Amino acid sequence: MTEEPTRRKRAGGRAGMQVRAGTAVIDQMPWRIPVNPDRPTEPLDADGVQRVHKTAMRILRDIGIEFLNPEAAAILKQAGCIVNGTNVRMDEDFVMEMVARAPSTFTITPRNPDREIIMGGKHMVFVNVSSPPNAWDMERGKRSGDFETFREFMKLTQYFNCIHVAGGYPVEPIDIHPSVRHLDCLYEKLTLTDKVVHAYSLGVERVEDVMEMVRIAGGLTEEEFQAKPRMYTNINSVSPLKHDFPMLDGAMRMARRGQPVVVTPFTLAGAMAPVTMSGAVALSIAEALAAVVLLQYINPGCPVAIGTFTSNVDMKSGAPAFGTPEYMRATQMTGQLVRFYGVPMRASGVCAANVPDGQAMWETSNSLWSAVQSGTNMVYHAAGWLEGGLIASPEKFIMDCEVLQMIQRYFEEATFATTEDDLAFDTIKEVGPNGHYFGVQHTQDRYQQAFYAPICSDWRNYEAWQIDGGVWTQERAHRIYKQIIAEFEAPAMNGDHQEELRRFVAKRKQEGGAPTDF
Repeated sequence: MTEEPTRRKRAGGRAGMQVRAGTAVIDQMPWRIPVNPDRPTEPLDADGVQRVHKTAMRILRDIGIEFLNPEAAAILKQAGCIVNGTNVRMDEDFVMEMVARAPSTFTITPRNPDREIIMGGKHMVFVNVSSPPNAWDMERGKRSGDFETFREFMKLTQYFNCIHVAGGYPVEPIDIHPSVRHLDCLYEKLTLTDKVVHAYSLGVERVEDVMEMVRIAGGLTEEEFQAKPRMYTNINSVSPLKHDFPMLDGAMRMARRGQPVVVTPFTLAGAMAPVTMSGAVALSIAEALAAVVLLQYINPGCPVAIGTFTSNVDMKSGAPAFGTPEYMRATQMTGQLVRFYGVPMRASGVCAANVPDGQAMWETSNSLWSAVQSGTNMVYHAAGWLEGGLIASPEKFIMDCEVLQMIQRYFEEATFATTEDDLAFDTIKEVGPNGHYFGVQHTQDRYQQAFYAPICSDWRNYEAWQIDGGVWTQERAHRIYKQIIAEFEAPAMNGDHQEELRRFVAKRKQEGGAPTDF
């Protein structure tokens, strides 16, 4: 673990983005849990929803899912499913009975209760980029992930109010041995942030250690920890039609202690799923429901969510593509199915671009807006993702946070209110056909809060921008990132809890952490 310097600077800033001699002063939007006021986009009619649902049910009944965890297969056999080795088949009545047990909404409360998030309904939370093995920034280029870069991303995660969850490792720190990596990373997560954290379902020790660390950091008894969600895990199926051993093991451990599990099949149409988007969605839904059924049978009413990661491949190269029209429609269609099942939904803010350029932003914007359109509740990889998940970039993180803030502003009632004051008839009459609105009282009373104030965008004309150095967007983002890191201040933490956390980490390291092959 790396200790923070004794001297700290402020973690916030003033409104708007200003660049002065290479520094960035940011006035960001306040912490909030956004509420999406819009009706979802629904490309499928009612019959289409039922056709996809029935196909998913046929997959589960007639083909089955491979459960590569013997305990999980045995539990489902006890529940009445047809089990042949690792293959598990289940009928629609049983599936729907189990799914009906899952809550439609739940909260997750981290060590700072003011950072509690709501999963479900019209609420929408954003999660940092998670799990890339590499990092890229303008100074150092592409490189393997390391612990110091991991810590930088955790500081960005804490700093931005539009990021609600400290999800998986923003970059994999390969300079920390895998046996103890989860201990060092979660210690930093729990001390550099006070937001909801995540555990990787990659072996008994990692899941159990993280649950214990979250309990310690919150000063909770075991009863208090289990009484409500305090953290979560995300598991992926191994498409097509498989759930692997460690992820099922971790999911079952979390469910038994009442902690949420997000089940997210990773289905790429044309590679791991049918080339047609409805077929890919049906496969994805079947894989997700199979795990939900298992968890609801183990602990009825435990919190779960269904994730979508259905996109397509580039049929010329086989490479994953994201933010495509097909990705957007698959996300919207999955939203319709997940609402039919009555559980929260996860999507992602993803792209295939290799650097934070125009392609990166149009693909990510497509991904993010498809999440909005689908009624998504949790958006993974909402800031910082590049190269199909192989790179995390701090500049991209800043640029994505600009988009996330715009989405939050778009949700605000002020952008579509129709009160008499908003309609401004008297002001329109006052100005008439020959005046302007800059100086009227209606504008003067509202101009400071009337519109979204950017943190990274430059809205000046070309000549003004050029005179001021002609700084491109990613360079502005780089300056902001560097200033945030320089000024970062970790959130307060109970000293006794932090000391107990240190002792736990030291003890588990001495015991060897998690077993590895090397």
